[in-house]
Amino acid sequence: MKTRTDMHLVLVLTLLGFFNTCSGFYLPGLAPVSFCEQAGTDCQSDIQLYVNRLDSVESVLPYEYNGFDFCKDEKDTRPSENLGQVLFGERIETSPYKFSFKKDEQCKKLCTKTYKKDNSDDKKLLEFIKRGMLLNYQHHWIVDNMPVTWCYDVEDSQKYCNPGFPIGCLVTADGRAKDACVINSEFNKKGTFYIFNHVDITISYHSGENEGWNGARLVAAMLEPKSIKHANDETPTCDGSPMIVPEEFNDEVKVTYTYSVTFKKNNDIKWASRWDYILVSMPHTNIQWFSIMNSLVIVLFLSGMVAMIMLRTLHKDIARYNQADQEDAQEESGWKQVHGDVFRPPRKGMLLSVFLGQGTQIFIMTFITLFLACLGFLSPANRGALMTCSVVLWVLLGTPAGYVSARLYKTFGGEKWKTNVLLTALLCPGIVFADFFLMNLILWVEGSSAAIPFGTLVAILALWFGISVPLTFVGAYFGFKKAAIEQPVRTNQIPRQIPEQSFFTKPIPGIVMGGILPFGSIFIQLFFILNSIWSHQMYYMFGFLFLVFIILLITCSEATILLCYFHLCAEDYHWWWRSFLTSGFTAVYLFVYAVHYFFSKLQIVGAASTILYFGYTAIMVLIFFLFTGTIGFFACFWFVNKIYSVVKVD
Repeated sequence: MKTRTDMHLVLVLTLLGFFNTCSGFYLPGLAPVSFCEQAGTDCQSDIQLYVNRLDSVESVLPYEYNGFDFCKDEKDTRPSENLGQVLFGERIETSPYKFSFKKDEQCKKLCTKTYKKDNSDDKKLLEFIKRGMLLNYQHHWIVDNMPVTWCYDVEDSQKYCNPGFPIGCLVTADGRAKDACVINSEFNKKGTFYIFNHVDITISYHSGENEGWNGARLVAAMLEPKSIKHANDETPTCDGSPMIVPEEFNDEVKVTYTYSVTFKKNNDIKWASRWDYILVSMPHTNIQWFSIMNSLVIVLFLSGMVAMIMLRTLHKDIARYNQADQEDAQEESGWKQVHGDVFRPPRKGMLLSVFLGQGTQIFIMTFITLFLACLGFLSPANRGALMTCSVVLWVLLGTPAGYVSARLYKTFGGEKWKTNVLLTALLCPGIVFADFFLMNLILWVEGSSAAIPFGTLVAILALWFGISVPLTFVGAYFGFKKAAIEQPVRTNQIPRQIPEQSFFTKPIPGIVMGGILPFGSIFIQLFFILNSIWSHQMYYMFGFLFLVFIILLITCSEATILLCYFHLCAEDYHWWWRSFLTSGFTAVYLFVYAVHYFFSKLQIVGAASTILYFGYTAIMVLIFFLFTGTIGFFACFWFVNKIYSVVKVD
């Protein structure tokens, strides 16, 4: 009988098809590898297990596998990593775990690590491993570009497959079993660490006997971590009491690492859908549907409001303003009365045009990235592809940023075009890079694997100054060459006095209210995105994310148009900055939610991890502010141009 999660997944795959990339066909560009007992021209017999960085939900600092004193590969070669993997701190390297296809191994020894109490280096190494167990650091292993998972039962008889497993666990001094120590009743000695020094690995394969291809393809890799104190370190038998690492280092400690591997035939799983068992175990789908329904209700509510204004109120206004008796119309209040001031250039037009240029760049980048992710090019199997794609697109989209910024600045009557171009190319990227550089310094001081090498930083600067900045100049050149955007009504020489405003039509209350509805349409999706970043959970539902992206566009546009109309009716014509800040204020709610998420959902400890969390959150908030602000501005710009172009003005 299928579980509720399975039923939901079937429903998603059936209805969304294109949108939800958790179906099997999300791996374009990744060819299957065939394995056989005797290596041939079209198949191989050796299976290499790769290890990735170790990370923890209690710390933002990941560490390389070799940073801990585990068994190391003699050759220690690294596969080439793309820009996204380097930026995310992924450090994949070969491991001493090497298998031959269909050759089962039982209790095979890898190495023995000895820690002498009078050796200061040994003491540091053991303390580092104990700290890793205390903070629940997790291994991440890879076989045939597929995560090796640890599957265990959770509530409601559900099975959860974790693409990582812990180094070990701790039973505290008061006898409380922490983290993975709850899985075994033998883990009961107070003030003791238990290290997982043995793994039982099961590799499932799909045979190609009747499929038209030779050999077999790997479709699942699972393991079960165990803690075993071997009676004989030279010829271990993998039975015995748990391997204890005492909290106080008083005696010599010997840890022997072993593994067993078993191969199982499973023709029920196709190679193309081999990730499904991991994704099905993540109970997200029903909540995702709730998220979409919640967002659609907000969109329908806003669309109804905007439609009512467009079809009824505006239609009546325009008919009244265009009636023959102009004198009566002039005496009335309303948005027509500010026609001579509505296109008066805003204060600090330079800064606004720079923000809008950068926002346009981010908007196009986000749209293309999510579209490619929906097609499956940026799936979890394509490691680092999402980040690489985003960075490359951002670099190549300097031209639209320069063009939009220059064109709007010229429309505002600005003449300092050199300053405009330089600020567009350098201001916001400079703030992001400075923040990123400071965070990288902290990672480097802490010795984390996420610290980006100096060469990569130079490469990022080269992309920025060598490609993005020149492209911004090209865009700005064409923007300044074009004529300023023609306004439908003339601007009076003397500014009109703005009447006394009610509380709700004052700038700040309007801006604060404007961000609530757009944030309401995305906050559930935001939870999963933050989970994937900070709790190291796999994010794969790009179809849902793309739908939420479209909903966010509509919500930002409609909320801004609605508030813009109310302000113009109150004869307040300062709409330029207000339209940008109204939808941009969604970013403030994003920051508040990130603070709430930090204190309620994460168990992060340590000053460095806290600074890193809020440092990276600041980058996200700035990018989101520019993105949402730009959507609101252009929606309002279109709306104002439209309504003043259809009304007759003397």
